[in-house]
Amino acid sequence: MENPRIAVIGAGLMGTGIAQVILEAGFHVSLVDVSADQLENSKGKIYSFLNRKVEKGEIDKEYVNSCIERFTTFNSFESVTDTEFVIEAVPERLELKKQIFKKLDEVINQNAIFISNTSGLSISDIASVTNRPEQVIGMHFFFPVPKMGLVEIIKGVLTSDFVYDKVKKLSEQIGKNAVDAPNYPGFLVNRVLVPMINEAIYCVMEGAKPEDVDAAMKLGANHPMGPIQLADFVGLDTLLATMQGLYEGFRDSKYRPCPLLINLVEGGQLGRKTGRGFYTYK
Repeated sequence: MENPRIAVIGAGLMGTGIAQVILEAGFHVSLVDVSADQLENSKGKIYSFLNRKVEKGEIDKEYVNSCIERFTTFNSFESVTDTEFVIEAVPERLELKKQIFKKLDEVINQNAIFISNTSGLSISDIASVTNRPEQVIGMHFFFPVPKMGLVEIIKGVLTSDFVYDKVKKLSEQIGKNAVDAPNYPGFLVNRVLVPMINEAIYCVMEGAKPEDVDAAMKLGANHPMGPIQLADFVGLDTLLATMQGLYEGFRDSKYRPCPLLINLVEGGQLGRKTGRGFYTYK
């Protein structure tokens, strides 16, 4: 189908970014969330971003109007039953995602492809609560979605090749480069990146200054952002949850979360979003 209807479930940061990218690619997008306030906030962010692109001369007002015509918001799954693709972007909790997919399976047409934006949870486990596991697949976007060019595509044990091909094509149509990732905790990027950040936090715990660790990796490894800065940017709670997922999934001590990371999260110092993590933000 050349121009399928796509529903995005969850109007948080990731859902908003995903909806925007798909909308800009010319598709019809329905954003679904139980919170009317969250939907309005998401809509405002998307329109504001599009208008900034008009000011920069990247798109014209006519195209913004066409995006608005192709964008709808709803509070219930029943409002998007005829969609071709459903992209779930709710918080990274397995039981919540399984609950969402079970409900979607009950009300969405049987031909729809279900996609999870999980950053590391098992696609096979998520798919197991549906009656269409062969139509469930992972498509992991990266934050901020409009700027990051990568998506990881993850097949569950029963995902069909047909569904994989459709999602690979969709990735290309929305301007993303897709890589195949194994259905194991962390997939590719987080499995490599998060333990590196965790090790950097161990260095801080053992006496290194955060700014020295960041300078070492920026100047010595040519990283655009230091690992401690990146930890604060991502959110220390998110980082900890990912490390815990890796640790529990592989049962390997190399994925053990650093005690300093645990302490900061328990103390509510989560990075930029709380104004304080390893660094202090105004």
